[in-house]
Amino acid sequence: MTEARTAEADPSWEGLRGPELFEACLEAARAGNRQALNRLVAELTPLVWNVARGQGLDTHSAEDVVQTVWLALVSHLDRLREPKALAGWLVVTARHESQRVRGRKPPPVPLTDELAETVQSTEPAPEAEVLRTERDQRLWLAFRRLPQRCQELLRLTVLAGRAEYRLVAEALQMPRGSIGPNRGRCLKTMRELLDIEGGSA
Repeated sequence: MTEARTAEADPSWEGLRGPELFEACLEAARAGNRQALNRLVAELTPLVWNVARGQGLDTHSAEDVVQTVWLALVSHLDRLREPKALAGWLVVTARHESQRVRGRKPPPVPLTDELAETVQSTEPAPEAEVLRTERDQRLWLAFRRLPQRCQELLRLTVLAGRAEYRLVAEALQMPRGSIGPNRGRCLKTMRELLDIEGGSA
């Protein structure tokens, strides 16, 4: 009993970070350690959440995806071959689940003319909306022309922020110090694509 209390107070992952932390916690979770699983959830849920939101899901749908991804991990604890690649596995699983959820969302209910007349608009003026839409279309067109690696890097760094660069590095299997320079090159390429199209952000 004393040994169990000591192990719980001083777990094997204490002081670890990044892939080493995830590997140690995953191994402990496989052995039935609930504390280890809770640590993984606390560390990596922001990453899963950002992937789900990055796929265009609303808050409620993103919450469902996060829950489903963690349930999937629990059911695959003994089958995950590379514990250090856990973050990448979560990103891929979250992306697939988000796309599945997005694909089964019902289409929006059309607004009838009669109802539209009674609803006060909170949208910007039509002219401003047209300009904003055109700008957004140019941005997304340029974004989709980037290499897949750049798209993933920009999406994760924009959503996660600098505080989560270590998780982005783990998810993309890149050195943390290379995230910033690679992000800069991707943004430069995107600006060049925008210039070719005759528009800017």
